Amino acid sequence: MLKEFWDSAPTTYKVLVFSAMALIAAGIVLNLVGNSTGNQALSVASLPVIGLGLVLHIAGIVVRGQTIRKNLKR
Repeated sequence: MLKEFWDSAPTTYKVLVFSAMALIAAGIVLNLVGNSTGNQALSVASLPVIGLGLVLHIAGIVVRGQTIRKNLKR
């Protein structure tokens, strides 16, 4: 089911998923660098980046749910 959905998934969903993963990863890296160097400003600045990644992840879940609902109605 997952492979079939990914193959037929809309481009919007794919962009949201990869953007969310990239932002979360970038935020984690910024947080690790900030904490290991003692740069508290960098550590705090990484939190909105992680938060934006999580918001995009939720948006991807919504897009996926809408697509599945449309497919089930057919």
